Amino acid sequence: MMWYLSGFAGLRLLAADAVPPSDWAVLGACLGLAAATMLFIFYIQPDASDLAPHRTKLDQLMERRDTIYDNLRDLRFEYRSGKYSESDYEAMKISMENEAAMVLAEIDQVTEAQTRRPRGPRPSAAAGNNS
Repeated sequence: MMWYLSGFAGLRLLAADAVPPSDWAVLGACLGLAAATMLFIFYIQPDASDLAPHRTKLDQLMERRDTIYDNLRDLRFEYRSGKYSESDYEAMKISMENEAAMVLAEIDQVTEAQTRRPRGPRPSAAAGNNS
């Protein structure tokens, strides 16, 4: 082993002797993780599904309506198979039907709001531009 610093080779030999081999493995793992993180952040592109437009409120309400209908169908099947008593079945059925009614009312509000919305420019805005 050389313990003197004569140029770059001596510095490298001294540095290699001062760091145990297990520390080199940890340092290599850290550098590899940092490189992988940078690659992931700056190089990998998102999927096209991530860039798709978000669902509208009407889409969400329709999906919720379908889920409630599926749950009602499953509840009816489980009642017929003897899983629930008649009082439990009626209570859960009424609760789900009320929820379905609220969702259907919201769907009606959303669709009415979309049909009542004027498509063209407002008459007052068009009249103001002509003056």
